[in-house]
Amino acid sequence: MDIKNIKDKIVTSMEMRKFTQRTQTLRESIVEMIRTAIVKGTLKPGERVSEQSLAERFGISRTPIREAIRQLDSEGFLTVIPRRGAVVAQITEKDVIEFYALKGVLEGYAARIAADRLTGREIDRMKELNGLLEKYAAQGNVKKMFKAHNEFHEIFVLACGNEKLHQITKNLVQQFQRFRIALSIFGGVGQSVEQHRKIIEAFERRDAAESERLVWENAQSGGEFLIKEIKKRRRTGNEARVK
Repeated sequence: MDIKNIKDKIVTSMEMRKFTQRTQTLRESIVEMIRTAIVKGTLKPGERVSEQSLAERFGISRTPIREAIRQLDSEGFLTVIPRRGAVVAQITEKDVIEFYALKGVLEGYAARIAADRLTGREIDRMKELNGLLEKYAAQGNVKKMFKAHNEFHEIFVLACGNEKLHQITKNLVQQFQRFRIALSIFGGVGQSVEQHRKIIEAFERRDAAESERLVWENAQSGGEFLIKEIKKRRRTGNEARVK
């Protein structure tokens, strides 16, 4: 094989690598943009996500857009419907039950492990966040309220030291964040704050079994409250497009 052919193959290989990297970067940017719009409630459940509109907006081919949609479909943010395309995923009572069942088991396990690992500083931060949760709910600041709530739980999930568990729970919470924000739920915060206090007390006592039980109960209460809210809004016709 002559030198020119070798050089041509190397150049072609480098160009393909750059193209692949560029496509992946575009896909990741599109995934993040759509996911953020869904989580913030800009894109509503049932709303169509048009490949053509996104291609025109970014001035690119549909290939990275299709890849982004496939990823978001696998993550549960979008649903691909034949002859209609991608739409923002709806929520059902079954989804709620399954989500909180998983959340309770996974976070309960994390709490059991974290009970002996949490530092005094981390526990103090959890107390601070629980106070902020109550404050933001009283102010009607739904986004800050859920941010404080999520950080509270993330502290002990991270403290358990299982990175895969952290990523799984983070993805689950991210998917359901948009529904809680869309419903703007405040009524259950008082109960959640009290449950959080008991969880903190169990962590301070280094009581692994009690920490796990309380975290599981907290998840179940959250699911029950969300289902009641969905049913109530369905009856009143103000359901934020929830199935």
